[in-house]
Amino acid sequence: MTKVFCAPKDVIPEIRSASTTYFSMYAHDGLPDVSTVGTSLIEEVKRAGLVPSAASWDFLTLALAVNAADHAVERIHSADGWTRTIELEVALYEPAPFGRLTAELEQALRFLTGDFWKLSFVDHGYPPPIPKHSVVHEADCVSLLSGGLDSLIGALNLTAQGRRPIFVSHIAKGDSDTQVQYARTLGGAERHLQWNQNIWLKPQRDGEGSTRGRSIVFFAFAALAADSHARATAAESVEVYVPENGLISLNVPLTVGRVGSLSTKTTHPVFMQRLQDVWTALGIPATLRLPYSTKTKGEMMDECLDPRRLKDLAGMSTSCGRYAVFALRHCGRCVPCMVRRSAFLRAGIPDTTAVYVHPNLKVAQPDNGPNDVAAVATAVVKVENEGVRTFTAGQFVFAEPSCRVAFEGVVERGLQELGALLRAHHVL
Repeated sequence: MTKVFCAPKDVIPEIRSASTTYFSMYAHDGLPDVSTVGTSLIEEVKRAGLVPSAASWDFLTLALAVNAADHAVERIHSADGWTRTIELEVALYEPAPFGRLTAELEQALRFLTGDFWKLSFVDHGYPPPIPKHSVVHEADCVSLLSGGLDSLIGALNLTAQGRRPIFVSHIAKGDSDTQVQYARTLGGAERHLQWNQNIWLKPQRDGEGSTRGRSIVFFAFAALAADSHARATAAESVEVYVPENGLISLNVPLTVGRVGSLSTKTTHPVFMQRLQDVWTALGIPATLRLPYSTKTKGEMMDECLDPRRLKDLAGMSTSCGRYAVFALRHCGRCVPCMVRRSAFLRAGIPDTTAVYVHPNLKVAQPDNGPNDVAAVATAVVKVENEGVRTFTAGQFVFAEPSCRVAFEGVVERGLQELGALLRAHHVL
């Protein structure tokens, strides 16, 4: 078991255990052996004029701590090379409500990251920031704006429907300028919150690259924005839109040897429900909405309510699972890239993506790592020959019968889109 302790700098013990990784939260402590996370967020939240409750602020603190631990504890050192056991202790402003939800939080994180978590909460966390001047946005919901194609479509559709979302972005390398441009183009520049978690490991190292827990910070940013807006407007709850297509959300393994191969479980229905239950129990007035949970990416593009702007903006969005690895270029052959390319094909929209490192899937064999093209081809053929229920067997036991049928449908149609792409490249 690996221990991680996250707290304000003044709570970090002077005598530190060699078996524990320490993180100073929200402020730099200058200690050479103490890592940092969220170093600029207090001032950024103040500048944004938000007035969050203790619950949403503490949830952000916990989310940052989870991601810090996820980043610091490398999977290679675990018994099976993947599954970790992480003991995480976090200092919160009001720890008691979180202590009552320890089991629920551990289960949610187990599902999200695939690890075993042991959480504990102590006092003396930072209090919620108090801005000099609070800001009340002329808005009626919150929408995640990642810079990806799905989030662009979600933003276009909300705007076309007359909604005024607060756009919340988690800064990622290569995406920040795109996020700003999307918000500005949709008339929401003044309603755009763009924050970074700023994790720095000491001694300096790259840390764990899988970052399965990264998304919880994105949701925490959204919860903070929704909570502050609800408090300012006396709203009972604020809708938080999570625009992601159903094929990626459901994360059905492509082959028996590739568990979770499509993506992380960031927006899987099970995790979304557990996250909503936690927010409700904590009294955070935010309601998750997943309007595309039974839509393929191609269907999202085809049915976009603002096709003109979609055509203009889609090419600059980011989808690649290895975007940073390929110097901020789409590799073209990972599963997210193939889903993206198949969506352009399905919608009949010219793919104006600047460059694919591997434009021809027929010859896009990986130098190392998983062969996503072969895995997708295997899945497509299996569904065509044996039916979607053979492919998804046991994956949707969590859902009601009517939802299972809808989930089977989006997986089948998503693989049909991928099959069309592979045939266009003469892979099948």
